[in-house]
Amino acid sequence: MRFSIIKKDGGCRARCGIISLPHGDVLTPVFMPVGTNGTVKALTADDLKEIGFDIILSNTYHLYLRPGEQVIKEAGGLHSFMNWDRNILTDSGGFQIFSLSALRKIKSEGAWFQSHIDGSRHFLSPEKAVKIQVILGSDIQMQLDYCSPWGSSRKEAEKALAITSEWLQRAKLIWEEETESGSYSGSLFSIVQGNFFPDLRKKSAEACAESGTAGIAIGGLSVGEPPDVFMETLACTAALLPEEKPRYVMGIGTPQYILNAIEHGIDMFDCVLLTREARNGRVYTRRGPFALKKAENAHDFSPIDKECGCKVCREYSRAYLRHLFKTGEILFSILASYHNLYFINELVNGARNAIEENMFLEYKRNFLLKYTQGEENE
Repeated sequence: MRFSIIKKDGGCRARCGIISLPHGDVLTPVFMPVGTNGTVKALTADDLKEIGFDIILSNTYHLYLRPGEQVIKEAGGLHSFMNWDRNILTDSGGFQIFSLSALRKIKSEGAWFQSHIDGSRHFLSPEKAVKIQVILGSDIQMQLDYCSPWGSSRKEAEKALAITSEWLQRAKLIWEEETESGSYSGSLFSIVQGNFFPDLRKKSAEACAESGTAGIAIGGLSVGEPPDVFMETLACTAALLPEEKPRYVMGIGTPQYILNAIEHGIDMFDCVLLTREARNGRVYTRRGPFALKKAENAHDFSPIDKECGCKVCREYSRAYLRHLFKTGEILFSILASYHNLYFINELVNGARNAIEENMFLEYKRNFLLKYTQGEENE
């Protein structure tokens, strides 16, 4: 992997660049749609390419449980299995271990957990997580980490950080063994943890930098903390990371969070929010999101967003889309998901262009001023 910084904004830490990966270049900042089970729900690979995505995220935990890495190996890897010839970043499964806390037990050797599908017991170690991701053929793979929840005690945060740091060293060793043969060319990213304790975050960031991984992710954010705590922790953590490596904040998808992350020099982000809310009838516009299912849209023959150039806004009205939602038609999920991902990709493209012109802070201010007004002020 190669990462080149093309331009830095003069007014803040925002920057744009290019990550060169086995399946092509990725321009940063970049939003990665989430294809947990080897698919971005309701959309085809061609849809994602049409919108303009060059990288998506899939999840090791879910693919390990179903269909299993052996099936994907027989298919020639995840790219071939899902008919996606661009880049894939895979989460290690650490967040699922965090979110399914009632079903798991974590020790230094690894994590025992119960399948949310059938209750069967499984063991995931940092070494096993690397090996599964090698079989998947991930262009970027994440280390297995231990994410402690918002509100954790310092003792719990210290324990989680110690395990995450140990797991990083073990993951790095096995990743080096797998790549030395030349049969696997994917990169490994480390993950900063430390909960919301600044000194633990600093300790973790230093360990990640010293590990020499190709990129560094900031984990343990957007886990229930108040927005001001998120913003403060993101800012102080981002400032600790090496300038020359791509920086990735895991699990953020709102325009406010994404633009704040870009301002602090973050290059990559992902979230299920846009497609999940699309399937539930919530769509995004430059004047804020709204619920299509509301009765006020029943006779509204305007597009979702008059300023959007996507094919959904060119071809379909709010009234028709509301009708699809109310009747449970699958086409609604397809069209709404396409629109929401187009919206967020255009937001990030606009940020990238603004950075190139040294106008990012103005872009952020103008975008959020309009976005937070809401449609009622149109």
